[in-house]
Amino acid sequence: MPLYRDFSDDTATILVWKYDENEELNPDKLLEPENAEKVKDYHPKKLLEVLMVRKLLKGLKPHSKILYKDREPFLSPKDAEISITHSFPFAAIAISKNKIGIDLEKFNPKILRVIDKFTFENERGFIPFDNEVTFYTIIWSVKESMYKIHHSKHWSLKKHYEVRPFELKHLHHIKCRVHDDHISDELKARVEFFDDYCFTIVEE
Repeated sequence: MPLYRDFSDDTATILVWKYDENEELNPDKLLEPENAEKVKDYHPKKLLEVLMVRKLLKGLKPHSKILYKDREPFLSPKDAEISITHSFPFAAIAISKNKIGIDLEKFNPKILRVIDKFTFENERGFIPFDNEVTFYTIIWSVKESMYKIHHSKHWSLKKHYEVRPFELKHLHHIKCRVHDDHISDELKARVEFFDDYCFTIVEE
């Protein structure tokens, strides 16, 4: 299997795979029967992303399945925490003994159209005007990763997920926070760049 990047650490296995048309991705062999209905109308590329994640899982835990509860993935049997992300031609998986969230985003100027939807003004003051796309993509990706650890249908990326000021030279130590009226959890994000993509890891 053409493994593209390995970002594993002491507590988690974190792998990224880049699509290879020569690799066999047979839904009958890879897809869980429980998810057949979920993916039956998927675009072919999206289905490939799903199968790539399953191929990664088979290499790590061949007897495990990825199932869903409230649209969130979990491992069965539940002997570890999992997070998945994909953006063709890439797919990634993280398996950890602790809660973990990963996210993959392509740098795209279109993100500037929606910054009001996921940031407050106090999250924008440190961002240089000549590098807005990079910084806002990182913020979006960090918040998406946090959401995968702590989420609620009543929460929003703007109101309940905060990314503290950071510099591009310190992308492995971005401070961030999940909060509401009752909790405030401080977390740390790690960001990697490759092939015009931003890859974010948040571990509890």
